[in-house]
Amino acid sequence: MNHATDLPDSVIDARYGINFTVGDHSAGHLRRILRAYLIAWEMPELTDAAALALTELLANVVRHVPGRRAALLMLRRVNGVRVEVTDTCPRPPLSTAVDELGEGGRGLVIVAGVTDRWGWHPLPGRGKTVWFECHTGERDTGPTSGTM
Repeated sequence: MNHATDLPDSVIDARYGINFTVGDHSAGHLRRILRAYLIAWEMPELTDAAALALTELLANVVRHVPGRRAALLMLRRVNGVRVEVTDTCPRPPLSTAVDELGEGGRGLVIVAGVTDRWGWHPLPGRGKTVWFECHTGERDTGPTSGTM
């Protein structure tokens, strides 16, 4: 039994959090946990977008955070889900895509494209939290990025 994905419905809480070191298979494991919670929260339509956005945030931890330490928090909302990834790197998340044919630097553009809102806030002396929200119902196509 997997303690995160094999929970009976009566145990599913409105939040899930974990501290971890990002490894080779972390993104896959965390996507499965996210999908399990979204299904239990009766929001399966959000799984693809939220899983892709989570993967991009985890990729940024792998590329930019020494030691790859991070924390994940998933919060059920009335109209969807909020996912937060906190890491120990104080640098703000930036889109670094310069070359149209380049393979990197587009993670935040992808996050903005598949979520309803996203942003970040610094944690004084401890790093930052990057978050996104996916809403049920029709997508809001207004501005998505910014500091919270």
